[in-house]
Amino acid sequence: MERDFWLERWKNNQIGFHQAEFSPYLNEYWKSLAVDKSCQVFVPLAGKSKDMLWLTNEGHKVYGVELSEIAVKAFFEENGLEYTVDQKGKHLSHVSDDLEFLCGDFFHISPDNTKHVKAVFDRASLVAMPPEFRTRYADHMGELLTQGSKILLISMEYPEGEMSGPPFSVSEAEVRELYEKNFDVELKETIDVLANNQHMKDRGLTAMDEKVYLLTRK
Repeated sequence: MERDFWLERWKNNQIGFHQAEFSPYLNEYWKSLAVDKSCQVFVPLAGKSKDMLWLTNEGHKVYGVELSEIAVKAFFEENGLEYTVDQKGKHLSHVSDDLEFLCGDFFHISPDNTKHVKAVFDRASLVAMPPEFRTRYADHMGELLTQGSKILLISMEYPEGEMSGPPFSVSEAEVRELYEKNFDVELKETIDVLANNQHMKDRGLTAMDEKVYLLTRK
């Protein structure tokens, strides 16, 4: 499952993973990160998520990255935002006020790109990664962040074999294995979310939890 899979999903508007509203976990847990409102927040694999608007409304400068140009353009157009476009290394940079949205590969982001980032909101990035990419993803996130930086991570767990991702099931044990060499990992809450998710029931799931983690770069 590589870049062509996601580009094709956006091209064909197969985006059942997109959430039209802000993540409720931002209201519930963002303050627990205790990051200054003036800090820059990184949103990886952002799609056209409105979560970036929530973060800018909180006073943060937001730095997003997304592979699909369709998604990036849709984010600005659907939210009525004017923006400028410029080539920035391997990425196409779209800028609107306090938001910079790069179109390109997450793995091409460098520590120089994220030198002002002090927090990350990962609602749908880790769970989009198949197993063979997760170690690389977590290690690269560790390379991008400086000591004391925080990640609010939303992961998902469901019974093995009941559904093929994405989104993928990533257990607490795996989250800890992926991140604990670079981050302190704190599980904040486990939420049973299947009852209100008919789409996932239709895909065959008999149970599904979302887990909220606070990660702090060592």
